[in-house]
Amino acid sequence: MNHEKVKELEKTIVSEYSNISGIIVQKNGIKLYEKYFNGYTSDNAVHIYSVTKSVFSVLIGIALDKGFIKSVDQKVLDFFPGYSVLAGEKTIQTVTIKNLLTMTAPYKYESEPYEEFFASADWMKTALDLLGGEKNVGTFMYSPIIGAHILAGVLVNATGQTVLDFAMENLFIPLEINVTHNIELHSKEEHIAVMNNKNTTGWAVDPQGINTASWGLFLTPEDMIKIGQLYLNDGVWNGKQIISSCWINESTTQQSCWNELSYGYLWWIIDGKNRIFAALGQGGNVIYVSRARKIVICIASLLTQNEPDMIDFIKNHIEPLF
Repeated sequence: MNHEKVKELEKTIVSEYSNISGIIVQKNGIKLYEKYFNGYTSDNAVHIYSVTKSVFSVLIGIALDKGFIKSVDQKVLDFFPGYSVLAGEKTIQTVTIKNLLTMTAPYKYESEPYEEFFASADWMKTALDLLGGEKNVGTFMYSPIIGAHILAGVLVNATGQTVLDFAMENLFIPLEINVTHNIELHSKEEHIAVMNNKNTTGWAVDPQGINTASWGLFLTPEDMIKIGQLYLNDGVWNGKQIISSCWINESTTQQSCWNELSYGYLWWIIDGKNRIFAALGQGGNVIYVSRARKIVICIASLLTQNEPDMIDFIKNHIEPLF
């Protein structure tokens, strides 16, 4: 590692990627670089936004491994027996877990109605009410919030545990990831205040106490690098199989696509040929894994109006150094 080039990297961060709060680079399981910015330290968690989706993909895989979920081809409504389908609604009855994982489920809107969703007393019912409609099942339609939240309901109803309890038992405790409590948000103001507070820890919940699967998880860069390393290790951590290699391969292989972008099971496929995949979250939060180079890079970032392209930053500025 060239120290002069590292200095140049850090100058670039300050001038062009000033919302970064932390970076860790790990190769062959060895940490090569760790640096924090904007007053953050290794102890500060950040809101990882949609990186939460990829972490949730891990939990769905574990639930499958343990038999709580039989197959990704199971119908979503199988897990919500108390939900009443509106008369004439047929599409929703065909939507599978796989459709939610691959962003190929249809919804009754052109643009996701955030305000309606967050203002409702029951987010899960609202999400299910918005699922289906006249669009085709199997066509890519990215759902920033609603689709993965339905998956949270699937996990809760399949396992009989809260999302956080299931995650603690099967992922967080084995990897020594410290997420111990729920975050309740009662207003838009609370939501904004929590997201900008570097001392916030935990996982957001909906009004029924169900942890959000699309966003709302707070992790440190060290936590993020562990998730990436787990996937690079084919699911093995300290000699124990945490999640099957079969799920990892399936979830990080192209299952759907949007224009030229490839998507797995809540993971973005950056380069299918060289087995590079990533968890991507708003603001520039990233868990980047390159199987070919045995490298894991995580970037924790703060929300900014002009969101930088962190994959471009990784490819052009970080990977060449390591």
